[in-house]
Amino acid sequence: MAPKLPKGLVRGEDGAARCWWCGNAPDYGKYHDLEWGWPVHDDHRLFEKNCLEGFQSGLSWLTILRKRDNFREAFAGFDYHKVARFNQRSVDRLLKDAGIVRHRGKIESTINNAKRAIELEDEYGSLSAFFWEYVPPKSERPRKLTHGALMKLAKTPTSTALSKELKRRGWTYVGPTTVYAFMQAMGLVNDHIEGCFVRERISR
Repeated sequence: MAPKLPKGLVRGEDGAARCWWCGNAPDYGKYHDLEWGWPVHDDHRLFEKNCLEGFQSGLSWLTILRKRDNFREAFAGFDYHKVARFNQRSVDRLLKDAGIVRHRGKIESTINNAKRAIELEDEYGSLSAFFWEYVPPKSERPRKLTHGALMKLAKTPTSTALSKELKRRGWTYVGPTTVYAFMQAMGLVNDHIEGCFVRERISR
């Protein structure tokens, strides 16, 4: 019989220990294993995740994940150069698209943020170069990332600083908690808890 796992870990059918939040949903498990927390430097993926975190506000990530392909089709693959050219007719079209979250403020935020992303790209050379300046110092990280430690990390000094800088540059739907979720997903931090097999793979 396998030993009992620490709080925050679940054992999958394959015997591997994983973070509890991926539950039993196969699509969520695949996202946990292959995407969440792995370092991302692709600008379109960074922009996509930033926008989808905004759409998630008030909803579960699983809801957004299951609509992600629809979002990608609706927003030109999150190519921010294309999204920045969306106009009022584009907004009206998206508000009729049942495959996405039809929220005018979030749709308009995505178009606005696409324009701001181009400005960042012009200044830094890429979105990646900008965002990866916000890897938190070791002093900000727990010595051991247990379930309890993770629960205290809804926002951090670094996510607050990044949020303030994005807002200063005109971005919207980028509060410090939303930004920290973005940092977790894009691998700026490794928040798979101790004992999760993915944490070990990312660390290596």
